[in-house]
Amino acid sequence: MTSSDKAENKAEEIKGQAKEKLGEATGNEQWEAEGKSEQAKGSIKQAGEKVKDAVKGVFDR
Repeated sequence: MTSSDKAENKAEEIKGQAKEKLGEATGNEQWEAEGKSEQAKGSIKQAGEKVKDAVKGVFDR
C-alpha cells in the first residue's frame, strides 16, 4: 500500500468521523449516516490494500 493510499483512506475515515459528530451535534441523521458510511469505506479500502500487500509479499519471496 502506498503512503498516498494510506493517507487518502485515513482522510476519508477522519472526514466521516467529523461528519458523524456534526450530524449528532445538530440532530441531522443524514449526516450522521453518511459519516458512518464514509468511515466504513475508508476502513474497507485500508483492509483491501493490506490484503494486496500481503499477497504481493508472498509472491515476492
